[in-house]
Amino acid sequence: MFDGTLNATIGNGAELDRLRARYDGLLADPPAPPGEEALVELAGMARIFDLDGSRPPAEVWRDLRAVLTRHGGTTPDIRHPAASHRPLTLMVVEDDPGMASDLTEMLTGAGHGVVGPFSDADAARTAAGLHAVDLALLDINLAGDGDGVDLARTLTQTWGVPVIFLTGNVEAAARHARLATALVLKPYGGRDVLDAIARTVASGAVAA
Repeated sequence: MFDGTLNATIGNGAELDRLRARYDGLLADPPAPPGEEALVELAGMARIFDLDGSRPPAEVWRDLRAVLTRHGGTTPDIRHPAASHRPLTLMVVEDDPGMASDLTEMLTGAGHGVVGPFSDADAARTAAGLHAVDLALLDINLAGDGDGVDLARTLTQTWGVPVIFLTGNVEAAARHARLATALVLKPYGGRDVLDAIARTVASGAVAA
């Protein structure tokens, strides 16, 4: 039974496999409901991730599955992304000045180059045409015209830049999970971001 530790354990591949085995029947045709106890667990997980649990269970699991897959995944055995890969040029788009500064400092300290940080989508979109960017770290909710989802679509489709979402907007991240190679939920630590970068590198999404 879900005990409130999901956010700390979703990096465990076995736990992800267990949840998929339990709930993927909801997405089958015809659906195969998992039972009352499992539905209670699903509602609990939805509350943890601030998802609307009043929707049909299949919709809740569809969004939650996307979040867990992108946010968790299986972290490869890489002590540091730079240890097995060239330093990356990372675009940072975050409209909270403090978070942007801390993230930039952490990434440069890890040996990566940073384009930005940018606080709005338009500035980042312009910069993408001027710099060779390996990977973009984007907040979804940005001030001004446009948002992180529109920017992610431009970066991936126009410039071929893979994206990691850094966000507290879980529902938006779930709806647009296919645009991102990974998802890091706020509040996050530097290790969370570096692990997401390492998974993206290991997946082959970043050019060698």
